[in-house]
Amino acid sequence: QLQASGGGLVQAGGSLRLSCAASGFIFDDYSITWYRQAPGKEREGILCISSREGITYYSDSVKGRFAISSDSSKNTVYLQMNSLKSEDTAVYYCAGARSSFLVTSRNQYNKWGQGTLVTVSS
Repeated sequence: QLQASGGGLVQAGGSLRLSCAASGFIFDDYSITWYRQAPGKEREGILCISSREGITYYSDSVKGRFAISSDSSKNTVYLQMNSLKSEDTAVYYCAGARSSFLVTSRNQYNKWGQGTLVTVSS
């Protein structure tokens, strides 16, 4: 399973780091994507990390501000969010699909964290 944490309330321009801890499986065998769902909007993929293809950005709106990284020793993936904007307010989810290559279809993600709320005040 996946456990997402690190959300909270932050002022615009601030930073947060979200964590996604994996248990019961080796996440190096998985493609891990961070998704977010803002109020009234559909869930969108924002960043993915896979062992064979590295890092892929799905959302241009976070390029230059968000970064994804992983720590194999802790079986954890991180989402570093800088220069936060009010439009980044959302519930953030991490999801895993068993593939060491990039997985683009949300339907292939069968492991989901519970979501962590990020609220950016302007």
